[in-house]
Amino acid sequence: MRPVNAPAWLIERPIAHRGLHDKARGVIENTVAAAQAAIAGGFAIEFDVQMSMDGETIVFHDETLDRLTDASGPLRAMRAADIAKVRIKGADEAPPTLAAFLEAIAGRTPLICELKSRFDGDWRIADRVAALAAAYDGPLAFKSFDHDLVAYMRLRRPRTRDGAPCPIGILAQAAYDDPSWSFLSAEQRRDWTDFDHFDLARPDFLSWNVDDLPHKIPFLMKELTGAPVMAWTVRTAGQREAARKWADQIVFNGEGAIVIARSEATKQSRGS
Repeated sequence: MRPVNAPAWLIERPIAHRGLHDKARGVIENTVAAAQAAIAGGFAIEFDVQMSMDGETIVFHDETLDRLTDASGPLRAMRAADIAKVRIKGADEAPPTLAAFLEAIAGRTPLICELKSRFDGDWRIADRVAALAAAYDGPLAFKSFDHDLVAYMRLRRPRTRDGAPCPIGILAQAAYDDPSWSFLSAEQRRDWTDFDHFDLARPDFLSWNVDDLPHKIPFLMKELTGAPVMAWTVRTAGQREAARKWADQIVFNGEGAIVIARSEATKQSRGS
């Protein structure tokens, strides 16, 4: 079995979900400001990217601009130059390009980049992020819910400027029955639930829904491949305890979770 590419930095620091954001203080998710706050707190950063109509990668989570910006409609329907004119609500900035985001972070903390997929076989986003990774100095990993995209990324094997291969992971959970997953076929739901794609994707790490712990898939991943398990998204002390028992790392979100994450970071720094 192929050995996993799982450097120690994947589990050394708790990971701030979309950066260390706080809407009440004008620090909005997936912005450079949220990333800077995470760095100041000693955390790694998880963030999302998706593609504009003209093939630029934008750091943004939602499919549409409505919730977070003064614009509306699908981000993918806009060109990068027009997205640059959009303003995020509560922050005087546009959704950053991935290139600008990487330049701002400059290797100061580990980055885990989630590739948002349209699940349509269009893998240009993988080619674009791989090109940007090649010019980046710092720890950088990629992950996605799209198993085919993960498999393509594994074959593409992006590397950072120093030649280090970027870890490639899968986001997953126990079931895909929620209406938000209605676009999946019955076959896709079965494959994803049973992890039938494993031999194709062979992820370096697993990012698993904390509310689905314990579960056989993350347990077997750790036991059989040595791949670390990240638990998302930790917001409560109870979720943290589940992650502590069944995972190697947390992706945390929210004010209450910051206290949990800081406590975890202190324990990790002491080697406990």
